[in-house]
Amino acid sequence: MADMTDRRDRAADSEPRMRPRWTATAIYAVAMAWMEAAVVLYLRTLSNRIVPYQADPLPDQWPALGLAELVREAATMVMLAAVGWLAGRNFRARFGYFLVAFGLWDIFYYVFLRVLTGWPHSLLDWDVLFLIPVPWWGPVIAPALIALLMVATGSLMAHPFFDRNPWRPSRAALAACALGALAALYAFMADALPRIGEGVEALRKVLPERFLWGVYLLGLVGMAAPAADLALRMLRGNRVSEANPEAERAGRVSRPRCP
Repeated sequence: MADMTDRRDRAADSEPRMRPRWTATAIYAVAMAWMEAAVVLYLRTLSNRIVPYQADPLPDQWPALGLAELVREAATMVMLAAVGWLAGRNFRARFGYFLVAFGLWDIFYYVFLRVLTGWPHSLLDWDVLFLIPVPWWGPVIAPALIALLMVATGSLMAHPFFDRNPWRPSRAALAACALGALAALYAFMADALPRIGEGVEALRKVLPERFLWGVYLLGLVGMAAPAADLALRMLRGNRVSEANPEAERAGRVSRPRCP
């Protein structure tokens, strides 16, 4: 009976620390997604590019708008990082909440863009994802899957379980994640990279012909390595706490609860 009471007390202590923070971060990210979708609606309406995959995908107005748009993208990253910093209590949790905010922002951006414009028509529609250092192209589902992975990884990183059970990613997980990210980036920029030497005008007119699904999926698996590492650590913590309730009462092991 005492064990059960102690476990409930620990769970109650963890829940207030994460649930409201995660919820507030999610609300902020979804609100930012609407703003992003609205801005893209204005830009694409002005340039007659609601559907991005068409001849001259970046319109003639791009030279005048390009710098402002690049700075806007950078400012968006700063705002997402800022809410992560405010939500977390240490670097691990702050980075985790940043990943949650980034992932939800990206997912709901497409949801709201569909509401506002009727596009994308399917998850396989091509989109211009980013512009630094060259245009990134990919089917809508590709960034959406990465965004889902970011939400999952960030939620695990921010979990109070790791306040009592410090976690550092293994070298293998970090290497797999880094290589996976590079592979995904290459898949997104594969059509634009060979044309860097041809100048800005050539890059502005690039239209992808095929997506490197094999390279992308290998990259996605690699980027999932830290999440797998975190999940295994939590699973082992559960097993140890169930096998050793005395250690749990002493605070050396805690039973995690999902947000």
